[in-house]
Parts: sequence; structure tokens; C-alpha cells
Amino acid sequence: MSTAVVLTHTQPEQVTEALGTAVDAAKRAGWTLVADRDELAKHGAGADGIEERGDRAPDLCLVLGGDGTILKALRAYAGTEVPVFGFNYGTIGFLAAVEREELTAGLGAAFEGEFEVMRLPALEARFGAATELALNDVSLIRRQHSRVAELAYRLGGKEVGHVRCDGLVAATPAGSTGYNLANSGPILAWGVEGYVVSFISPHTLTARPLVVAPNDVLSVRNAAGRDAVDIVLDGEHVGELASGAEMEVRFRAEVGRLAQLPGSSFYRRIREKFGRLAH
Repeated sequence: MSTAVVLTHTQPEQVTEALGTAVDAAKRAGWTLVADRDELAKHGAGADGIEERGDRAPDLCLVLGGDGTILKALRAYAGTEVPVFGFNYGTIGFLAAVEREELTAGLGAAFEGEFEVMRLPALEARFGAATELALNDVSLIRRQHSRVAELAYRLGGKEVGHVRCDGLVAATPAGSTGYNLANSGPILAWGVEGYVVSFISPHTLTARPLVVAPNDVLSVRNAAGRDAVDIVLDGEHVGELASGAEMEVRFRAEVGRLAQLPGSSFYRRIREKFGRLAH
């Protein structure tokens, strides 16, 4: 019998009915649904029919949530063969395989294995003694009420620039449609080998976003005498880059496993989620 682990977003009341539908669909398909203890507690009686995961290794991860929850699942199963199948119960749902209106059909496809698996790259951020993975983006962000940040950056060991700004974003192709897009950075199609670096409100006319080759390491140093800046991975605060400190960002290929329905098109998704690029 196959096992699927369930992960939902922070507003459980929005997916209670969907959980019941998932339990029924799993039973019909001969699957077992499991969840971590915190997930079960979050839903209470709404999680009836879902077992506690324990040490069981799942064959599939079902996500009922938005892009943030899907990214959480991708990080949790990074480096494994567990595909993450997302149902969009968020706002944009760029990473989701199925919209909420297609829940029943999507569950059928998930349990029958009627999906393709995209192998997504990640960015590995090293700062201090920590090493963390991001499937979307690594951001350095000026704190509220602090002075403008002053960030020097190197690529492939060569200094490229020194920018006064509100921060910097390094994004994977999957993450290039997030914070990077808001910075007017280029969109990288899924499948591109490499990542993009863009700046948040640069205080100069010469700072331009860059598409970086996959083997080139990004090094960013917070200028001495400046305020610390926050380190944010996939939208989650994980630490700070102190005055005079440096962090490194490396491209890592084929880290995440994202399920998509056959025939899904990156360019059609761009149009559906963000509108036509030209009229």
C-alpha cells in the first residue's frame, strides 16, 4: 500500500472539506494518508482518516496550500525521490499542479501516478556556521528603520559591484517569478541552468540584474560599519548578516521534485498567473 503525507497552510478551516475529499479518494485508490502530529492537531476532527506519520517514508507529498506551503514541502523532501503535488489553496499558486476547483480530478491523477516530475534546482546559502537550502530565493533585506544597506558582491571570485540598496535577491528559475520579478529582474524559464541576482530599490542608476552561470558562486559582503541585514530564504527569516560579514550562495541542480500534470507549460502558466506580457 502506498503512503502520501499531507501538508496544509496556516488557515486550516479553508481546507477542511478538501481534506475529507482527499481521505475518501485515498481509500478508493488504496492509499494511506499520513501527517505529522502538529498537522493533525491543527485540523482536529477534520483530520479523521489521516494517520500519524511517525517514521514512515512517504511515496508522495500532497500539499493543500499556496506557494509558501509548497516550498516548505520541497525543502522538507529536498534530495529525496518524494514528489510534491500541490493543490492551489493560496493566492497565486505558481508551483501548484492543480487549482482547487479541480481537486477531485487532481487527486485521481496524484494517486494513479498520472503526473510528471520536474527536478528543480536550489540555492545553497552559507553564512556563519549555517548552511541552508532555498528552492525559490535567497534574500538580504534592510531592516525597517535602519540605514540603507551597502552590499559588495563577487561572482566567480571577481568583484562585480558595490551597491547601496534595500537588499539583494538571488533566485532560482522557479523563484524568478517571485521577489525577483518585483525587482524588475528577468524571468528564467524552468529548465534553465543558472540563477538570477537582482537588487531591491538600488540607490544608483547602474545596478542591473544579472543571470549567473550555475558554477559561479555569489559572495555578498555587508559593508563594515553598516547595520545588519536580514537573511530570508523562501520568505522565511533564518538569520542576519552582520556588519562586515559575508555569505556565499551556490547553485545546486536537481534538489526538489515537483509534480506537474502532463502537458503543463511554463509559458502558459506565466500568462495565466501574471497576464499577457504584451497586448
